[in-house]
Amino acid sequence: MIKNVLISDDIDKVCADLLKANGVHVQVDTKLDKNQLCERIKASLITFFLLQDFDALIVRSATKVTKDVIGAGKNLKLVGRAGTGVDNIDLNAATKAGILVMNTPTGNSRSAAELTCTMIMCLARRVPQADSSMKEGKWERKNFMGNEVYGKTLAIVGLGRIGREVACRMKAFGMKTIGYDPIISAEESNKFGVEWLPLDRIWNQADYITVHVPLIPETADLINADALSKCKQGIYIINCARGGIVNENDLLDALNSGRCAGAALDVFVDEPPKYHDLTKHKNVVCTPHIGASTVEAQNRVAQEIAEQIVAYNKGEQLMGAVNFDYRMCLSDVNGQLLAVSFIPKMKEILEAVKNGSRILTSLIDCNDVVNVDVVITASSQKNVEKAVEAAFHIGFLASSLKLNFISYHLLMENVTNVPK
Repeated sequence: MIKNVLISDDIDKVCADLLKANGVHVQVDTKLDKNQLCERIKASLITFFLLQDFDALIVRSATKVTKDVIGAGKNLKLVGRAGTGVDNIDLNAATKAGILVMNTPTGNSRSAAELTCTMIMCLARRVPQADSSMKEGKWERKNFMGNEVYGKTLAIVGLGRIGREVACRMKAFGMKTIGYDPIISAEESNKFGVEWLPLDRIWNQADYITVHVPLIPETADLINADALSKCKQGIYIINCARGGIVNENDLLDALNSGRCAGAALDVFVDEPPKYHDLTKHKNVVCTPHIGASTVEAQNRVAQEIAEQIVAYNKGEQLMGAVNFDYRMCLSDVNGQLLAVSFIPKMKEILEAVKNGSRILTSLIDCNDVVNVDVVITASSQKNVEKAVEAAFHIGFLASSLKLNFISYHLLMENVTNVPK
């Protein structure tokens, strides 16, 4: 149960209003550095003469939820990000501490997709360069010959929510859309009008390439010198996802050589960028990470993170959890266990198993226990046996190890002397 929330970034007030309306105490403090945040998150405050600690932290992009911050929040149960991705949250540290991490994957999809489409059109028609020339008092029509996007091929790497929104919009301009995603099947991508191709077949077919994937080890430097060398002469690159997916040095080389005709970047490895050779290049359109910076998107993500916390408190539904799988589909072992633990009928059963194993540890020498049989009858729920086993271990190890369904799989990898 989340009772006390600290909001440490500028987030639409609908978030605090919705939480308060559902009985959650909210404090807003948006001017904290790392050390101040650590002190604030662990400091008690007096409210109605009760001593209370924050059990949830809500951030946007400015606050960095590091291992130190997580360590300071002894009572933290949940960290929520009003936005897509969790780059500013130490996910591994949070999971080990048993802290649920949530984001709002759908709230800014439309805004990010619209910016991507805007970038594509700016590259095609050289709008920013023409505007800059006009502001200098010039009239240089011949210098800004553009290209139609009609009939051109747009490659979309990452066919999640944003990638699909981009495909829908650019198909309306008459572009052919091809794409790659390691999870989405060819049959699925055909449903929204994208021809699925293996990644190695994407490069030489595309006139424009846009990326919509998270920054994980598998996607870091995804578009590098090797990939660019396989692209058509005059390729256009768009990155409104995460800095680091496109290798900036390799992109600059491709721009200087003419292999890449132009690039549009909303995100960078360092934000703000430390070096400006790329941002000042005449064929680069750049913006300061504004993909989600619309009034509508900020309202939606603020409302969604509050709704997710309210639903969590009511035990109704677990939405936006990212501790387990970057696709937020809870497809791995830990995600399945947590999903089972939120099934109303299972909550009492799992709590009873945890309590029973706690009692067991007080009655016997735990070092002598090798096997324990737990009999489950008449259950049609998937993964119930794994959830019951996890509940037993959580209770069995309660005196020596802080375990819950969030930290279970990660911490149990290093535990050997427990009954099976």
